[in-house]
Order: sequence, then C-alpha cells, then structure tokens
Amino acid sequence: MSNDEEKSGEGSARSARRWDSAGTDIEAGQTDDIHDIPTEGKSLYAKLQAFAGKYGVEQRGIERVPEDERTDSSMSQVGTLWLSANMVVSSFAIGVLAVPVFNLGYVDSALTIIFGNILGVLPVCFFSTFGAKFGLRQMVLSRFWSAVNVIVGAQLLHAINHDVPGYAGIILIAFSTLIICAFGYKLVHIYENWAWIPSFVIFLIVLGVFAHSSNFDARLPLATGPAEAGAVLSFTASVFGFATAWTSFAADYTVYQPVDKPGALIFLWTFGGLLFPLIFTELLGAAIATGIATVPDYGDAYAESGVGGVLAQVLVPPLGRFGEFCVVVLALSIVANNCPNIYSVSLSLQVLAYGTERVPRFIWTAVGTVAYIAIAIPGYQQFETALENFLLLISYWLAIYEGVSLTEHCVFRRGFKGYRLEDYTVTQKLPPGLAAISAFVVGVVGAVLGTAQTWYTGPIGKLCGSEFGGDVGFELAFAFTATSYVGLRSLERCIKDLGYDFTYIPSSKQYLASFDNALRQLNQRWAS
Repeated sequence: MSNDEEKSGEGSARSARRWDSAGTDIEAGQTDDIHDIPTEGKSLYAKLQAFAGKYGVEQRGIERVPEDERTDSSMSQVGTLWLSANMVVSSFAIGVLAVPVFNLGYVDSALTIIFGNILGVLPVCFFSTFGAKFGLRQMVLSRFWSAVNVIVGAQLLHAINHDVPGYAGIILIAFSTLIICAFGYKLVHIYENWAWIPSFVIFLIVLGVFAHSSNFDARLPLATGPAEAGAVLSFTASVFGFATAWTSFAADYTVYQPVDKPGALIFLWTFGGLLFPLIFTELLGAAIATGIATVPDYGDAYAESGVGGVLAQVLVPPLGRFGEFCVVVLALSIVANNCPNIYSVSLSLQVLAYGTERVPRFIWTAVGTVAYIAIAIPGYQQFETALENFLLLISYWLAIYEGVSLTEHCVFRRGFKGYRLEDYTVTQKLPPGLAAISAFVVGVVGAVLGTAQTWYTGPIGKLCGSEFGGDVGFELAFAFTATSYVGLRSLERCIKDLGYDFTYIPSSKQYLASFDNALRQLNQRWAS
C-alpha cells in the first residue's frame, strides 16, 4: 500500500470515529458508527460536544459502546436503578386506581398486582441482558410516560400548599430531572443508587401511620360474576402496562456492563429491582384506597387533589410539619422515575434519522423535557382518567413491541448467536422492517378488538365483562403480532434472498416490475 493510500485509510478511519473535545478517540478503535459525523472543528455539532465535554456531560449518543469502555461491573447498580425508579409515588398511584376506578376489593387487587407485575417485568429483565451482550441501546420512540409521573408529584405539592399551582410543581420536577439526565449515564446511575432510600423510609412511615389509623377495609367477601371478571382484566392491563413500560429501553442501562457478565445475573438483579418496589408500593396504594369510600376525609382529599391529596391526608394530620416534609420528598421521588425515561428519550430521538443523530444527546434531553411538560399541564385536572387510558394504551404498544422482538429473537435469530454486530449500521444487511410494520398493524387490530376503555370498547372486550367489558387488548395485541410476524418475516426473508433490494427506492413503474420479477422467481422456486 502506498503512503497516500495509508494516509487516506487513516483519515477514513478517523472520520468514522467519535472524538472528544480534547481530540481523544473515545471509541478506541471502533469504526462502525452510524454516520461519519465530525465532532471536532468549527461546526455547531463539534462546539456543542466540546462544551458538553468541558462540564462532564456524556457525549456518547446511539453509537455502540466498545468492549474496552464497558467498565461498569457493579451489579448492584443494575438493581438499584430499577429499585429507585419504581419506589415512587407514581407506582403507588397504580394501586390506588384499583378501588375508585375499577371498584375492586383489596384481596382481588392484591392478587392482580402480584401476578400482573410478575408478567410485566419478565420482558424487561430479558431485554436488560441485551445491553451487556451487544453494547447497543434499545432504541424506540418516546412514550412520554414522564408527563403522567410529574402530575402525581404536582398533586402532592399542591395538596400541602394550595398556593402552589399544578403547573409550578410540574415544571419544578421536570427541571430537576433535566439536570440529572443531561449529564448522562453515570450521573443517572449515581443518583438512582441512593434515591430509593428516602422514598422507602417514607413509604414505611405511610404504612405505619395508615395501619394505626384503622381506616383499612378489606372489602370482603370477594365479588364474583362478569363485572368482577371485567374489572380484574382491565386492572391487570393497567398493572402490566406500568411494569412492562421499561421494556423498550431496558438495555440502555446495561451497555457499560462487561460483555462477559452472565446474563442470568443481570436478569435476576433487574427482576428483584423491579418487582419489590412495584408490588410494595402498589399494595400500599390499594390498601389506602379502600378508605376513600369509607372515610369522608379521604374521599374529600381524593376528590380535591387526587392521589396526592389522599397521601397528604394520611400523613399531614397526624404528623404535622414532618408529614408535610414527607409529602415533599415523595413528590420529588418522581425524579427517580423520570430519569430513565428522559435519558432514553434523547437516544430514541437520535435514531429517527440522520439529521436527528447530528443533534447532541443532551439537546434532545431538553427537547423531550419541554414536550412532556406541555403534555402534563393540560392533563393535570383529569389525572385518573388520563392515567387509566394511558396505561392501557402503553400495554397495547409494549405487547406489540414484545411480540415482534421476542419472535425475531427466538424464531429467526434463535438466540444471541444469530446476531451479527458488524452489520448494525449496514442498511443492506438489516431487516427492511416491512414485516415488523405489517405485524404492528395486525397487532393494533388485536388491541382494538380487545380494548375496554371509557371512550371505546371492542367487540371481544365487550364479551369479557358486564356493562363496561373487560380489557384483553394487550393479550390479543401480542398474539396477533407474534403469529403474523412469523409468516410476514419468513416471506420478507424469502424475497430478500431472491435479490430484491429493499433499500433502493425506485419509481412506481420500476418498483412494480422489480416486485413482479421477485414473485416470478418465488413461484419458480416453489414449483421446483
């Protein structure tokens, strides 16, 4: 090779890598970036990245984390991240929905909470193992779940001080989350490592005060019949939706784990970190909710300030100023729940297109924050209805996502050995996505048939309960998606094997001719 070719090769390799503000290669030999985007020089992108590096902000976006940079070997951080993210008042709010919204008793609520959460966290635990295995983010579109979270925190702040309007509490919590998420992976993990402790202590105080009040009502005996069955199915969908909502970015928080870290260990730490806080807070919420119908003060507080009002009613009258302090801490616990959401939003937005990837991660963090503030403020006045509907929609979307992802992994990849990491930026070697899109549409049909919401009940949903039906949308969405994806993906692979280039965008006439030729070859192969 000549000197000129050697220099040219070095230049190409350098342009394909990421460089920090000091000109240091931060990807240590990795040459499989998604695009050759300069990070040094006079461009706006380079200046923003230099500014980020100066203040310790994480510069890495959606690029694969090379093996020599995966130095986060602490397994406890995997568990505490999910422990902190779910030991929050928004998890408590899910349990509260059981009584006033679904009209369940405590025992049936408790059984639904336990089994619904176990079912919901299993996909999260499984996909968490992908981060260490591949070093790639699990990138999907943001669901803006954070908008729902900040409403609960704002309700708490308003409940102890009526001079604090809802929008002020929303902005305060959102801004606090933004500060942590802007700095990236390391600060998120450091914060989540400890954030669960004060929340857990205060929830124990809530449990003790409520137990001493004698306001618990088990609402026995258990109800029976179609109405009870429909209510349990719908509440299960809500519980499942909250628990499984982490699936779509589970791998984002294990990408810095060593590649040889046992997947079973990551699975178990994630399982424990998720299941304990979810079940604990939701059972506590369901227990306190039993007093809403029987204790006038609880009912009035719930009517005026929602979930936040009930919590304040439990804590403030018996504990005074200390109770108010506890309420404020619980309101700020929402930050721990929002951090994983908002950090992953920035990565999700980067993957949309070449242009969005050119925008630094911390800028997208700010954009995502503004967006969910805009959603949360109008939703403040109708929180319970918005929460129920949102949870059910989330369960549909995640069931479809899991139907495609799990089928691809188990049926077509047949485990981790079926992935070729060197192809992750080579469009021609990736699945074209038409099968996934088509299966998504089929999954939506399943969700529509099985949904049972305040604004619509599907024909199958109507059969699963009495007047309001029972929601089986997420079960049907998963079943419809997984079964259709097997056939559609097989067809897609067959057409691609025949040489059809899905990445080429021809004119309509060329497209029809090319597709017709592919079908002819397919018929010939089948005939032979």
